[in-house]
Amino acid sequence: MVDDILHAAREAFDTAPPAGDEAYARYCHRLADDLGEHWPGVLAANAEDLDEAAARGLPPVLVERLRLTGEHLAELVRMARAVPAELRAATAPDPGVPIADWGVLRRVRKPLGVALMIYEARPTVTVEGALLFAAAGNAVLLRGGKEIARTNAALGAVVRGALTAAGLPAALVTVLEDPSRKVLRTLVTRSDAIDVLVPRGGPSLIDFCRSAGSVPLLASGGGVNHLYVHRTADPATAAAITLDSKIPAPAGCTSLEVALVDGEAAEGYLTAVLEQARRDGVGLTLRLDPALPEPADLPPGCRIERLGEHDLGREFLDATIGVVPVAGPREALALVRRHGSGHTEGVVSGDPAVAEWYARRVDASAVVVNGSLRLNDGPTLGLGSEIAISTSRLHARGPVTIGDLFTHSWLVEADGRLRGGLPGGGD
Repeated sequence: MVDDILHAAREAFDTAPPAGDEAYARYCHRLADDLGEHWPGVLAANAEDLDEAAARGLPPVLVERLRLTGEHLAELVRMARAVPAELRAATAPDPGVPIADWGVLRRVRKPLGVALMIYEARPTVTVEGALLFAAAGNAVLLRGGKEIARTNAALGAVVRGALTAAGLPAALVTVLEDPSRKVLRTLVTRSDAIDVLVPRGGPSLIDFCRSAGSVPLLASGGGVNHLYVHRTADPATAAAITLDSKIPAPAGCTSLEVALVDGEAAEGYLTAVLEQARRDGVGLTLRLDPALPEPADLPPGCRIERLGEHDLGREFLDATIGVVPVAGPREALALVRRHGSGHTEGVVSGDPAVAEWYARRVDASAVVVNGSLRLNDGPTLGLGSEIAISTSRLHARGPVTIGDLFTHSWLVEADGRLRGGLPGGGD
C-alpha cells in the first residue's frame, strides 16, 4: 500500500505543470469555491470527530482544537484567494546576470518534490498543506491525527475535486487514511521516494521524526516560549503583552509559557497582569516560582499555583503562565537557552540597549521586542500565507511561506561556449 501511494505521488509530481503555471492559480480559486460549497458536509464529519473525542475523554482544550467553525472557513477561503498573487511573486522570472562576456545565468524556481506532512489536532492544517504545497507544484502526503480522521477525509475529497477541476493530477494531494504507527514508521524512512518531511507538532513528534526517519526535515517544533520583562518595562504594557501572548490561543505554537521577570519588577508586573485580567474578564493560572509571594485579591477566574522544576521546558496548552524572577538579562538568556524550543521569544524593556543586547543573543525563529509573541505569523508580518513556523536552521526558519516550498536550478545560457580556456577549479 505504501509503495502504491508513493508511486502515485511521484507520478503526479512528474506530470504536473512547471511552477507558476496558471493551473495552480485555478486550483486555488476553485478550492476556495468548493470549500464554501461543501462546508456543511465538512462540519457534519467534524461533529462526529468531536463527539468521539469527547467520549474518549480528551481534555476540553484539545477537543476545541479539533473544532471547525465558520471563522475557519472564512480564513481558509481568504488564504486560498491570496495565494495566487503570492505565487506569482515567488515564481516571477529571474532577469538573470551576465557571465563575463559569453552567457547569462538565471535562477529558476523548482518545487521541492514529494513532501510528507505530519501534524496533530488542527484540521485547518489539512487545507493549508493541500493548498500551499500543491500550489507550488509539489506532491504532498498529509498525515493528520486519528482524532480528525472523518474531517480529513471530507476535506480530502474537496481538495481532490478542486485539483481535477483545475486540470492538475488528483494525486498531488493524498490524505493518508491509515493512522497506524507502522505506516508512519515506514514513510519517514523512505528518503528514496520522499524529498522533505514536515512535522508540525510537539517535541515528541519532532524527536520521533529525527530519530526514526531518514528524510530531510523541515521542523515546525513546539513552542516553549518565554517573555523577558526588564526592570525598565512599563508594567501595564508588559501585562497587556503577556495576556495577548497567551489568552487568545493558549495552546498555539506562539503561546507564552514562562515570563522571566527582573526580581525588583516582579511585584509590579504581577499586579498589572492580574489587573489586566480583571479588566478583560479572563481567567488565568499563574504558576509562581517559590521565591515570589502570592498576590492577594485575585480576580474571578484567576488562581495561583506553585511552579515546579518540571514546569520549565514544557507547553502548558491552557491559560497557564509560569513566572520566574531573574537577576537580569544574562540569567534570563541562560534559562531560555536551557529550556526554550527555539520557536518564539520576546523581551519587554524601556531601555533600547537592553532590548537590543537580549534580542541579538537569544536564539529563536523570531524575537519580538515590546510586542506580543503571537506576532510571529506569516500574514501578520507581511510575509504571506504560511504552512508552518520552522525551528530548523537550514532552508527556512520562522514562517514557512510559499516561497520556501521551492528549490531552484541554475539555468546557464551558454550560446555554444565550451569550458576550455575559462577560469575555474579543476574538474
